[in-house]
Amino acid sequence: MKNLKLRKKHPLVIRWNHWINFPILTLMIWSGLLIYWANDIYKISIGETVLFRFFPESFYTYFNIPQRLSEGMGWHFFLMWIFTINGVIYILYSIFSGEWKYIIPSKNAIKESFDVILHDLKINKNPLPDRKFNSAQQIIYTIIGIMGVLSVATGMAIYKPIQFSWLAWLFGGYEYARVWHFIIMIIFVLFFIVHIIQVIRAGWNNLRAMITGYEVVEDK
Repeated sequence: MKNLKLRKKHPLVIRWNHWINFPILTLMIWSGLLIYWANDIYKISIGETVLFRFFPESFYTYFNIPQRLSEGMGWHFFLMWIFTINGVIYILYSIFSGEWKYIIPSKNAIKESFDVILHDLKINKNPLPDRKFNSAQQIIYTIIGIMGVLSVATGMAIYKPIQFSWLAWLFGGYEYARVWHFIIMIIFVLFFIVHIIQVIRAGWNNLRAMITGYEVVEDK
C-alpha cells in the first residue's frame, strides 16, 4: 500500500485570484458579446462575397437576440475594474512572493513542452518532471497573463479613446484596438475550453489543490 501525504501547492492569494477571475471573465465575455451583437461588423470576405461571419443572421433570428448595448456596456465597464484590480493583486503578489518563478518559462520550455504534448497523447510514457507547472503550462499561463494586460489596455483605448488617445495610437487607432480586443476575447474563450478539458483529464487531485491549496502525493 502506498504512503500518501499532503503537499502544499497553491497559496491562498493565487487561489482567490483564480476563482475570482473565472466568473468575472465569463461575465465579461457575455457582456462583451452584448456590445458586439449591437454592432456585428467583423467578417471574412473577398470583394463583396462574405466567406465567414462569426454570427450569421440566422443566429440572431433563431435565438431572438435583442439589442442590449447599454446593458452590455454597463456590465462590461463595471466588471473591468474588478478584473483589473484582481490582475494587479496577482502580479504584485507573484513578484514579491516569488511565485513568478513557477510561471515564467525557462529557455528550454519550448523543447520541453513537446515532451508534455507527447506525454498527454500517450506517445511518450516517461513521467514528466515533478514540478508545480510543466513547461507547456508555463508557456500558456504566461501568454494568458500577457493577454490579460492587453485586454485591459485595448479595453481602455476603446472605453476612453480621447483621454487614452496615445494608447489607441499604440494599437493602430480605435478600430484596430477594437479588433485586438475581439481577438483577445476569442483567445480567452479557447483557453477556457482547453483549460476545462485539461482539468477534467488531470482529475480531482489537481482541482482539489486549487480549492484547498494542497495536493495528495506519494510519500517517497
